[in-house]
Amino acid sequence: MPYVKKDNRKELQTTLDDLVSILHNLEDKSGNTSRAGNLNYIVTYLINEMYPVNKYSELNDAVGFLECCKLELYRRRVGPYEDVAIKNNGDMSNYPAINTKKKSFFKRIFNIGG
Repeated sequence: MPYVKKDNRKELQTTLDDLVSILHNLEDKSGNTSRAGNLNYIVTYLINEMYPVNKYSELNDAVGFLECCKLELYRRRVGPYEDVAIKNNGDMSNYPAINTKKKSFFKRIFNIGG
């Protein structure tokens, strides 16, 4: 989860805002979007700096945090976007209709929430 203490967030935010501004300027200068390449460079650089030792636990932590970033993006932005698209365009015919009155899959399997 990308939720850090407010004091840490304050310290990081100015640098992050500056970096975003630089990235937008690079896109404007080039006339084409190289957003993915620029972001890949930044993330790779940060990972190499923060996890410099080729040791399983270090590399596992790096891969784990990347996976959590991906999942957080999906949970917060992609999932809701897909839900709106389903409402607007209809669901695929081979997916069972979601019945909100029934317990969710996880609640049924793990007996969560009564």
